[in-house]
Amino acid sequence: MERVPVSLIDLSPAQRQTLVALKRRGEASVDALAEALAITPSAARQQLAALRSAGLVATRQQRGRPGHPGRPADLFHSTQQGEALFAQASGDLSAELLGYVEEEDPSLLSRVFERRQHRRVEQVRDQLAGKSLDEKVAALAEILDAEGYMADFDKLADESYRVTLGNCAIWPVASRYGAACATELEFLQAVLPEAEIERVEHKVAGGHVCGYELGPRSAKRVPLAQPHRHMTPA
Repeated sequence: MERVPVSLIDLSPAQRQTLVALKRRGEASVDALAEALAITPSAARQQLAALRSAGLVATRQQRGRPGHPGRPADLFHSTQQGEALFAQASGDLSAELLGYVEEEDPSLLSRVFERRQHRRVEQVRDQLAGKSLDEKVAALAEILDAEGYMADFDKLADESYRVTLGNCAIWPVASRYGAACATELEFLQAVLPEAEIERVEHKVAGGHVCGYELGPRSAKRVPLAQPHRHMTPA
């Protein structure tokens, strides 16, 4: 029986790169991952098979794709076990300590999350000051990526954006306390007051990523065609 990895260090470099590429996309086919990693589909399939055997990825079949007759495509995504490898080392302890806070004073718990949000807002506002919305979105994606969220953004055809977080840097806390996720959305709204922001995908609700769509408050949103992706540095 294959030993279950307990950290990213336990994976080979190729397996780590494959898992990171998959998490950035939330869900992807073998061909899409092969293209992203600049390897052959056969090599990508080999890495995915090893990750699947270790319980780190799973698949679902995508059926009914218009213009794609034949066998349904297998789409890969990270499992809960795979998510755990990316959780910050302090995450479990933070969740435990918040549990004690909640037991002592439930009202204090909400104030803890509010204080964290206010601190983050003040820090990021200074970094975004004087920038255009284009520049703010790009800078915010870099900030979130550096915090461990595996963030990138798409510039959409209607001049709006989609910000995608492939990883939840506070997963042990967010998966237990809904207030953590609420303050994440409030944080984005606070640092981008000129934009309308909507969460369109949510890991806690079963999504493979957290996704936010945003655009200027005066803009009228229209259905999208194909976005142009801007990847933050790995």
